[in-house]
Amino acid sequence: MKSNFSRREALKRIGLGSAAVTVGAIGVVNASSKEGIDNTQYIEEEEKQPLNFDQPITAIVLGAGGRGNVYAGYAFENPKELNIIGVAEPIEYRRNNFSKSHNISESNQFTTWEHVFERPKFADAVIITTPDALHYGPAMKAIEMGYDVLLEKAIAQTWDECYDILKQQRKYGKIVAICHVLRYAPYFVKMKEIIDSGKIGEVVSVQHFEPVEHIHMSHSFVRGNWGNSKKSTPMILSKSCHDTDIIRWLVGKPCKKVSSFGSLKLFRSQSAPQGSTKRCTDGCAVERECPFSAIKIYVERKAFLHHLKLEKHDTDSIMENLKTGPYGRCVYHCDNDVVDHQVVNMQFEDDITASFSMEGLTSYGGRRTRIMGTMGDITGDMDSMTVFDFRTRERKHWTAKDINDGIYAGHGHGGGDLRLAKDFVRAVKLQDPTQLTSTIEASMESHLIGFQAEKSRLKGGKVLDVNLKV
Repeated sequence: MKSNFSRREALKRIGLGSAAVTVGAIGVVNASSKEGIDNTQYIEEEEKQPLNFDQPITAIVLGAGGRGNVYAGYAFENPKELNIIGVAEPIEYRRNNFSKSHNISESNQFTTWEHVFERPKFADAVIITTPDALHYGPAMKAIEMGYDVLLEKAIAQTWDECYDILKQQRKYGKIVAICHVLRYAPYFVKMKEIIDSGKIGEVVSVQHFEPVEHIHMSHSFVRGNWGNSKKSTPMILSKSCHDTDIIRWLVGKPCKKVSSFGSLKLFRSQSAPQGSTKRCTDGCAVERECPFSAIKIYVERKAFLHHLKLEKHDTDSIMENLKTGPYGRCVYHCDNDVVDHQVVNMQFEDDITASFSMEGLTSYGGRRTRIMGTMGDITGDMDSMTVFDFRTRERKHWTAKDINDGIYAGHGHGGGDLRLAKDFVRAVKLQDPTQLTSTIEASMESHLIGFQAEKSRLKGGKVLDVNLKV
């Protein structure tokens, strides 16, 4: 049985819930120091008025991969609020497993998203977690047929397609939520609250860093589904529209100009070591010393296996897949074209500046953010943040490290994944889009920043306007 005795309660009981203790690597500070951390405060779950669900919201999931399973997973702990009654998934074992997990009738199991819409509307909502290139079609059709929609980012592959989906939403008046899950993470919600409270004065500038982690980079953005911009979207959208979005949300004012630099430096044929082969399974002379060896990552470490589309994860099955599938390719001999590092500079209204850096060659993940204000600053790493007040010379430390107890434990994006699902269900139940912070209308500008940043990068860093006239 899981204990309800939380870390917070433990600190309080032993008298260390104040200045004498901080969390993680911050260390012990002197409680008498005027400029020390005066306490450690825990980021609390936002209280919301409970709803009376006489019957659950019903939803169909298009794409039973990783993201589809995450959002649909809200139904497991909240069956009175959400019931997944349909699925479209071309990979048979995924479709079967998903259907079994959610007790979906055979008549509501479909091979492709098109098949779903051959039927009259039979659910309240559609959750679209298909590959990036398959967002536009199902989103347009679902809205037309009267479904409310939860749409995985990026919204679509081009700005015109994004705008089409917005116009479709306005035409039919349906709820369309975009999966900008960082807006729902308690850490970022608290950061936004602190900024809006005026505790650091007016925002002057923002620095935001996303370290992707080198193996994640090689798996998802070199060998994987998001490595080629024509098949998905550029890196600034497929991975980092979370970041342009959270910057825009925190600043709270329109972006006016953008410029960007970046390139694909490592994962290209020119960088291939002597003796490398097209596949890691082809007798590569440097496979054992290569940090990106597919044999090391998938066979030995058993990492990222959910993307290999394997029903069984035994060694023989994985090796056979690597001999023919995309994840067995040498990282220097793939069809990838997205950048492995990029910087973006943004100018917002009222002369607020922001810089964003995406780096695909790090040993760690987890976003880092610094907010500089006229009366203080905030530094944070998604686990915790420190707020310094210029006027009092005091620091306050906030941590979200124990926020994920219970049903949110183990879920990604700082707990934002299922909190988004929760708010989407509430919005559909109440038919009230204000329950969400990431409606399609709210999410458009951060996508435009991304599209303009990529255009700037391709033009050698040219400064481009961001004119959101929608």
